[in-house]
Amino acid sequence: MSRTPTSPTSTAASARQVWTRTRGLLVGLAILVIGAIALAAVRSGDQHGQLDPRSADKLGSRAAAELLKSQGVSVRPVTTLTEATADLGPDTTLLVTTPDLLTPAQQDTLRSATAGAGGRTVLLDAGPASAGTLVPGVDSDAGPPAKNLEPDCSLPAAVRAGSVVLGGQRYTSTLPESRTDACYPSDGRPTLLRVQDTGDGDTVLVGSPNLLYNDRLDEQGNASLALQLLGSRPHLIWYLPSLSDPSAAEGSSDEDSEETVAEGFLSLVPSGWLWGTLQLAVAALLAAVWRGRRLGPLVTERLPVAIRASEATEGRARLYRKAGARDRAATVLRTATRTRIAPLLGVAPRDAHDPEALLPAISARLPEGGHDAADLLFGPAPADDATLIRLADQLDALEREVRTS
Repeated sequence: MSRTPTSPTSTAASARQVWTRTRGLLVGLAILVIGAIALAAVRSGDQHGQLDPRSADKLGSRAAAELLKSQGVSVRPVTTLTEATADLGPDTTLLVTTPDLLTPAQQDTLRSATAGAGGRTVLLDAGPASAGTLVPGVDSDAGPPAKNLEPDCSLPAAVRAGSVVLGGQRYTSTLPESRTDACYPSDGRPTLLRVQDTGDGDTVLVGSPNLLYNDRLDEQGNASLALQLLGSRPHLIWYLPSLSDPSAAEGSSDEDSEETVAEGFLSLVPSGWLWGTLQLAVAALLAAVWRGRRLGPLVTERLPVAIRASEATEGRARLYRKAGARDRAATVLRTATRTRIAPLLGVAPRDAHDPEALLPAISARLPEGGHDAADLLFGPAPADDATLIRLADQLDALEREVRTS
């Protein structure tokens, strides 16, 4: 069996072919990157993140911060624990937006700094990971989603605010009732808990951050409750726990740090990007279904022109190469070789593809080279194109040996 000589580049695409195939994708990626940079540049002045007092996004808290400033309260956003605990005092309110992101060491440091400061500490959405450490004697568990709740307590701020949109975390206290105010119960458990400290300070746990969001501030008594909780002192430190805080790496293992980084990264990804990723995945799936659709069984028909056998062979080979179907190509080569050499060895055509019938006949005809016939005729699929070409050459050599022996 003879083979048509191939060019040196027959097993690798040229630079022009690679560019032709990928230019559409590269242009699309370039447009996406440019659009993302432009959008980020346009909106960078208004969006700083969830619950950020500088963010005008619907999940930001710029509206609450501006209302507090109009009442004479100074609002200072910080992102490190050192900044958050540096100026604590009786005239200061410390707001911690995501206490669960703090490491155990950070929580201990924060608790020690606020215990004797005499000011107010407000913890938003403090879950089981932080509530018990920051407020000893208090447990937390997740409740139903936020909804309109009545105060059902005597706390002046809650009584004046009335109904608010609250929920999320629910709290259980083992502290004396004289030191606590349990408000806005959900299924019998409060979603807002005020704990009086040993001094003049206090700590307020709020089960959900909804009342500080820009798009939820005007609902029910959200604005009234937020301003009373955060504006009781002239100075407000707005603490946004950050992954870049050096104190996060102190006293924690590498595994804990990796988990904190992963959780923090996901919390920083806007929900729109997550939905966009889901839509792209669905679009990719639909495109795959469309490209792989079959409208019915294949129908054979006569070709309008005669095609040379060499051209048909080369065309099929190019299709196999484009699809990366080396296993299929190797199977075709081995099947054709077995079919041709079986009659030469005296093996019936029906047994041409049976190794128990074909291999002994080859060993009898070629005592010295028959031991390699098993791998050539019934071996595994080639790992790369070079191995496939070498297999074709070896099959040709085996067939020539059988014919001339």
